[in-house]
Amino acid sequence: MESALTVKGQATIPKAVRAHLRLEPGDRIKFFIHPDGSVVILPKIPTAALKGVVPAPRRKVSLRDMDAAVAEGAAARATRRR
Repeated sequence: MESALTVKGQATIPKAVRAHLRLEPGDRIKFFIHPDGSVVILPKIPTAALKGVVPAPRRKVSLRDMDAAVAEGAAARATRRR
């Protein structure tokens, strides 16, 4: 597939590519240039679309429990360094 570049530097993304990336009018895309010179185009996913990707915890965790876990992890890490 190919597309021509306009005088303004714009190009039409072929329909098959838009369908594969599930792009709709108004969607934003990101370009990544790799060290080997290749370019990757990916859809920019809005933060709201990520809701529900990570499952909710099975049980609620209190701040006290979180602090205890952090302290335990720090102590274990300090022990490993010795």
